[in-house]
Amino acid sequence: MTAVPKKINRQKYGQLLQETLPRVIRNDKELEAMLEIVNRLISKKRGPEEDELFLLVSSLVETYENEQYAIEPLPPLEFLKQIMADRKLKQKDIVPVLGSQGITSEVLNGKREISKTQARRLADFFNVSVEHFI
Repeated sequence: MTAVPKKINRQKYGQLLQETLPRVIRNDKELEAMLEIVNRLISKKRGPEEDELFLLVSSLVETYENEQYAIEPLPPLEFLKQIMADRKLKQKDIVPVLGSQGITSEVLNGKREISKTQARRLADFFNVSVEHFI
């Protein structure tokens, strides 16, 4: 569900665009310039025109960062170990999720793959997307 955009003053928005000149980000120097705009806008009470500019510039920053600094997802077992470490969980804490102590041990030691059923149960348990475990 997307919010209905507020009516903006075209002249005021045009002035903001002219002042900031947002455009496709091509390098880290341009990224820094756009981040300065985002930081300035984020810390002030914005009108509808500034909200639109904020959304536009944020989108440009996000696109550049996703293209230049994409983070590869962790393999399922590494993700499981990482999320357990982040939440300070031990092997015994996920035994009820995986079914038994033996299965849990085999999964965590890489001797057994995470099944689709276990992936769904892990996703529910950790409240994350099932894709992390498949």
